[in-house]
Amino acid sequence: MNSLESVFVSLKTAQAALAQQTGRQKDAALESVARALDANRNLILKANALDVAKAVSNGMKEALVDRLSLNDKRIDGIIDSLAVVIRLNDPVGKVRAGWTTANGLFIEQVTVPLGVAAIIYESRPNVTVDAFSLAYKAGCPILLRGSSSALESNRALVALIRQGLEQGGGIAESVALADSGRHEDVDTILGARGFIDVVLPRGGRELIRRVVDNAHVPVIETGEGNCHIFVDESAKIQNALDIIENAKIQKPGACNAVETVLVHRGAIGTLMPLLAARFAGSVELRCDERARAAIGAAPAALVLRDAEETDWQTEFLDYILAVKTVDTLDEAIAHINRYGTRHSESILTSNLSAAKDFQARVDAACVYVNASTRFTDGGEFGFGAELGISTQKFHARGPMGLEALTTVKYRISGSGHIRQ
Repeated sequence: MNSLESVFVSLKTAQAALAQQTGRQKDAALESVARALDANRNLILKANALDVAKAVSNGMKEALVDRLSLNDKRIDGIIDSLAVVIRLNDPVGKVRAGWTTANGLFIEQVTVPLGVAAIIYESRPNVTVDAFSLAYKAGCPILLRGSSSALESNRALVALIRQGLEQGGGIAESVALADSGRHEDVDTILGARGFIDVVLPRGGRELIRRVVDNAHVPVIETGEGNCHIFVDESAKIQNALDIIENAKIQKPGACNAVETVLVHRGAIGTLMPLLAARFAGSVELRCDERARAAIGAAPAALVLRDAEETDWQTEFLDYILAVKTVDTLDEAIAHINRYGTRHSESILTSNLSAAKDFQARVDAACVYVNASTRFTDGGEFGFGAELGISTQKFHARGPMGLEALTTVKYRISGSGHIRQ
């Protein structure tokens, strides 16, 4: 038995022990983890500094380095997310429905943990704590397989998580880190039928495709985010500028950052000169012919390129924004449903009918009206944290919180019933 297979066995054993913990016991264990993280910030930051230095020396893009980096404020955010998860109701043991059949059998539908989970993810070390906390509260042991770029950060975080669980009466064996750095480990995880009950890939297109194409265990697919904002002709331009700026540059390396702005022909002349001025020196614009012409005399600091077909398909995860002119709401919706990744889409409009039409017809997990796509996030939705953002149409869609790691069982009570 290799080391990873022994981890599978340990997690499966921990599943039975974790299932016996009450909601109060799980919360106490998570509180202890929060204290361990808070008391050992220097260890976390020291480990993270090693990862960041390596990433910079390897030429990682600035936006992705930012995703990787931790500081005191971000550790505060991790601990705050833990606190929110602790305050949430225990998702296990809820009676969703109950009824008596015609022959007198009493049936209850009750929530139970989904089982042993594995998450395969890239860069962001806060995902390590988010995924663990949600899984633990849902009664699911979890195997964490982060990227090599965050290896030292993840080692430090998981060591402190296990320390906190031990000190708080929790099940330390319910969390493990696949930290060899070998790519073969991913294939081993994907083939662990009988040990891993669900795999969640969280990252770019290549990672997600690899997991989906090779998994022999169930997968909840978290999709890439080729997100759009449509500026309708009735949109308030100043609001539109603020929303587009927020959606693009607050965290350009996030999957909910906007990648393409569609502009109604009736708004293109007003919006584009202001957008060009707003993004000069910070964001590269890749425009179609009409959008580029509407800019007029471009600011000297603006990086401006002609858009190509591939730009409509690309999740840039960078300071790059594609801009396309559309003639109608129908054209905007058709473009989004063709090129979007079913993640997060937004319309900026003062037209109630257009807003309703957009929300009804756009096929995505999250569809916004007059708001930034950056709100697609478990914390912003009140989940405390998230396992990822599902773009599938299963029981879990959009930001995945506690409920995504539960399933149901049926409890049936009879009094000597036999089937005729």
